[in-house]
Amino acid sequence: MTVDLDLWPIGNCQVSALVDRAGTIVWGCVPRVDGDPVFSGLLDAPRDEAERKGVWRLELVDQVSAEQRFIRNTPVLLTTLTDAAGGKVEIRSFCPRYERSGRMYRPVAYARTVRPVAGSPRLVVTLTPTRDYGDPEVARTNGTNHIRYLIGPQALRLSTDAPVGHILEGRPFRVERDLHFFLGPDEPFVGNIGREVRSMLDLTTDYWRLWVRGLATPFEWQDAVIRAAITLKLCQHEETGAIVAALTTSIPEAPHSGRNWDYRYCWIRDAYYTVQALNRLGALDVLEKYLGYLRNIVDEMKEGALQPLFSVTGETELVETEAENLAGYRGMGPVRVGNAAYTQVQHDVYGQVILPNIQGFCDKRLLRQSTEADFERLEAVGEVAWAKHDQPDAGLWEFRTRTATHTYSAVMSWAACDRLANAAAMLGLDDRAAHWTDRAQKVRQTIENEAWHEASGRYGASFGTDDVDASLLQLIDMRFLTAEDPRFRATFDAIEARLRRGEHMLRYDAEDDFGLPETAFNFCTFWMIEALQVIGRGNEARELFEQMLDRRTLSGLLSEDMDFETGELWGNFPQTYSLVGIINCAGQLSRPWSDVR
Repeated sequence: MTVDLDLWPIGNCQVSALVDRAGTIVWGCVPRVDGDPVFSGLLDAPRDEAERKGVWRLELVDQVSAEQRFIRNTPVLLTTLTDAAGGKVEIRSFCPRYERSGRMYRPVAYARTVRPVAGSPRLVVTLTPTRDYGDPEVARTNGTNHIRYLIGPQALRLSTDAPVGHILEGRPFRVERDLHFFLGPDEPFVGNIGREVRSMLDLTTDYWRLWVRGLATPFEWQDAVIRAAITLKLCQHEETGAIVAALTTSIPEAPHSGRNWDYRYCWIRDAYYTVQALNRLGALDVLEKYLGYLRNIVDEMKEGALQPLFSVTGETELVETEAENLAGYRGMGPVRVGNAAYTQVQHDVYGQVILPNIQGFCDKRLLRQSTEADFERLEAVGEVAWAKHDQPDAGLWEFRTRTATHTYSAVMSWAACDRLANAAAMLGLDDRAAHWTDRAQKVRQTIENEAWHEASGRYGASFGTDDVDASLLQLIDMRFLTAEDPRFRATFDAIEARLRRGEHMLRYDAEDDFGLPETAFNFCTFWMIEALQVIGRGNEARELFEQMLDRRTLSGLLSEDMDFETGELWGNFPQTYSLVGIINCAGQLSRPWSDVR
């Protein structure tokens, strides 16, 4: 079977898993998204698919097809397997999530049900978890109705009403009744497993449908927006509020490129765009929890500086190593654990802390309103933004071997000062509003003086250069310029001429630490679509948006990058940036509800 990114995510905001198009779980980490992948098969590369470790495979004897879809408005996956004789089963895969005993029940657990539909299907269950990033030597013990897998210092227990002996020996058996599987904490399963797992399924389905019902979706492309929103929520670690950039590590940005990064961490930048998109849909629960995460990050801010990413628990040291037991996606290693970008200086982070926090001062729907004490803490962040606005950094593209004073970082510093002035005005702090307004004006003047390239008649990607990169398209979104401003039009024209590749957009076209870019960055393509809409090329924007939607996986999702010639997806999956682009573009391009009511 060909390994690709046609994957279906399930999860509960504590753990998640990716299911391939045959219904096999090939990726999933415990006890949280940045933990040890007990399902590491996505990054294994055996010669024979049957030898792949780190998987949970449910397969029929003489299987001829597998069809999949999500249960409507949920991340509950329905897989239908059919054998050569017409035998058929339905598999439902999910991670339990619902309110129980006054709190959200989201265990470190994966649940699956198997229901016979037609004929006499014979099932083979293969469960081969790994430990320590790909080590298949996992000891196991079993009882009458369970199997224990000793994953390092902890254990997972599979509780089931399927025949345990057949599972242990990989022996086929007939499916003549409903079967239930619960892989979770190493503790006895309480109650009748069939009844309890069915109840979990019903309650989990109800939870997600009610959550979706509260979304303010655009009229057009509702299915695409809902699927993107559900998946973005799955990328939040609810315990702390952190939002990870993706659920995977080390899917290369291009074949054999070495651009293999671990994205299972909370980038302040990525999370900012995620909550911005979900907030446009009214998903305040994600925003509120993330603001709590930010308050803790700001409280721990050391020496007046913030690093660009943290673990989901707020850990600061994310030392980058390589997992030797895993060959990598399609054998394209290395598999990296941790991310050295945590050591980088990226000055845009200060604005990305401040901007989502401003809503806390004016949105009466929030359970917790921001206070003057919160404003004072944000001012400390703003002071760093002010101090660093004209200083070099690694930039939002995280160059590892060079720095520059990036225009995007400077504009985000301007936005930090500008929005602090707004917050001060809301609180009636006129002196502080005047202070931050003055700071914002001075930062703006610096940008106008240093980022504007007179000879080219446009802005440069960094001070004193005529380079371009796609981040300059954000000058409108950050309200630094309007779409009608001829300076933006000139900058857009240069970006389009240099970076557009047909229906795709590169981040930049200059060599970086790994050579010239080989794939387009999906989020930048969505930025281009938004820009086309606001400058009056709406028909073209709609056409490109539809083309991007056609590039999604069967699960309705996108990874980070795309081959701009073949359309093949590359990079970590599912990528929050790309899903944000779907939501933002749909909201901007859709006909209003009033047109159809």
